[in-house]
Amino acid sequence: MTTATPSYVHGASLQPLLGETVGGLLDRVAAKYPQRPALVVRAQDVRLNYREFHAEVERVAAGLLALGLERGERIGIWAPNRAEWVVLQFAAPKAGLILVNINPAYRTHELEYSLNKVGCRALVLPRRFKTSHYLAMLTELAPELATASPGQLQAARLPALREVILLDQQDEPGARRWTQLAALGDEAALALLRVREATLNFDDAVNIQFTSGTTGAPKGATLTHHNIVNNGWFIGEAMRLTEQDRLCIPVPFYHCFGMVLGNLACVTHGACMVIPGEGFDALTTLQCVAEERCTGLHGVPTMFIAELEHPRFGEFDLSSLRTGIMAGSPCPIEVMRRVVGEMHMADVTIAYGMTETSPVSFQTVPDDPLERRVDSVGRIHPQLEVKLVDEAGQVVPRGTPGELCTRGYSVMLGYWDDPARTAEVIDEARWMHTGDLAVIDADGYCSIVGRLKDMIIRGGENVYPREIEEFLYGHPKVRDVQVFGVPDPKFGEQVCAWIVLRDGVSASVAEIQDHCRHHLAYYKVPHYVRFVDAFPMTVTGKIQKYLMRDAMAAELAP
Repeated sequence: MTTATPSYVHGASLQPLLGETVGGLLDRVAAKYPQRPALVVRAQDVRLNYREFHAEVERVAAGLLALGLERGERIGIWAPNRAEWVVLQFAAPKAGLILVNINPAYRTHELEYSLNKVGCRALVLPRRFKTSHYLAMLTELAPELATASPGQLQAARLPALREVILLDQQDEPGARRWTQLAALGDEAALALLRVREATLNFDDAVNIQFTSGTTGAPKGATLTHHNIVNNGWFIGEAMRLTEQDRLCIPVPFYHCFGMVLGNLACVTHGACMVIPGEGFDALTTLQCVAEERCTGLHGVPTMFIAELEHPRFGEFDLSSLRTGIMAGSPCPIEVMRRVVGEMHMADVTIAYGMTETSPVSFQTVPDDPLERRVDSVGRIHPQLEVKLVDEAGQVVPRGTPGELCTRGYSVMLGYWDDPARTAEVIDEARWMHTGDLAVIDADGYCSIVGRLKDMIIRGGENVYPREIEEFLYGHPKVRDVQVFGVPDPKFGEQVCAWIVLRDGVSASVAEIQDHCRHHLAYYKVPHYVRFVDAFPMTVTGKIQKYLMRDAMAAELAP
């Protein structure tokens, strides 16, 4: 009798982990590639090579120390993609501070919660971006700012906050301008920076990222130098990045996709970070890739769809593209094929992970056959372990769905000041329980089949939305689709599909259902079909199925 192979994989590798802080990494790379381009921010006309970028990071890090910020204190950044964001991403850890990423879409109550949850001592923000009037929202929470001296804020609703730093050339009571911060980085402050850096360890906390609060208040995933430096390194290795590469990064920095898969993947390899704009715009991104001759492009599937479907897509020479990452939500097979064929991204990779694991655990590589790059998220990253477990915590056999659990250097320290919620996801053996349902095949390739909470149980049958979505993406009229379960008195749940049709076409519910009936088991055929213009989603492109589920439940309520 043979025993089935368990769903356990490990990334045994001859590639050692990097034992560096974020600041130490930048010191080494800038010394090796001083004249190579480091940062291009088109909207701000910023172009810095690694020597110049390193010098700016050092000035800002020293300026932060000149403000009196102590090791381990938190500094928040509430801003879209700008040059200052990238500089602060490296300056804060160099100064021994913890950078707190604040979602640019947050409103006042979310800002108040975030700043107070982690006790931010300083906050960096622009006056406004699009319809978000950041300074006005902050002043609403801290009216004391109008009469405070810079660095002396004492606000009743934001008790830890002392420093407000504006990404603006206009003076504001109680705040400093970014240029004034950098000017504080004089020789004395730089000497203090050298002393501070000598005390830092790569296991120190360096970054707090708030996970989406779909099931309660947001949680502050706390990451170390070791977490994000190594994850950025191995991500870049999978992409085959070198100092010759120029990566277009239209995904937001406040999320791991921008700051780790983008910025840190570049810096660990001496590549250039190319920022097309403050927020995603398909046309601006296409122009950026063509004019800057970018070799890589990141995006969530909805971004790639928007680029491919743009009426001016054919005008742009994208032949410089080679690689990039599609991640953030399930990657439709048809979209992936078009990205490879029409955008010249033959080496595009798929990555899977979560904020709490820095984030990537699985990634495809250019050597993987195309079919494996469209039907899986690749194989395990170096130096990590993954197992799939059932409800009892037992490892399931290969080919059987189970909850994906990750262990290794990438697992966060925990949720900031929240031991109870940390214990819910990190067990005693340091396995991070992701809540994702996955299957690992005989060759070690992993496919994500859904979230534990997204799995539909219809009349006792387990239905995985991803399978139905992938099938419907193949329909010639379907541009995008999301499948989820809605409550049903007879079956417990019924399958519902929300569909975005291609421009200029129409379809009926019966047409979609008949198409499914010819190819899918009866219990997988969507009982409800709705045609919509767009899906509710987060700033990072993550689909919010719970909002769709709520809307359908309200519609179907007697």
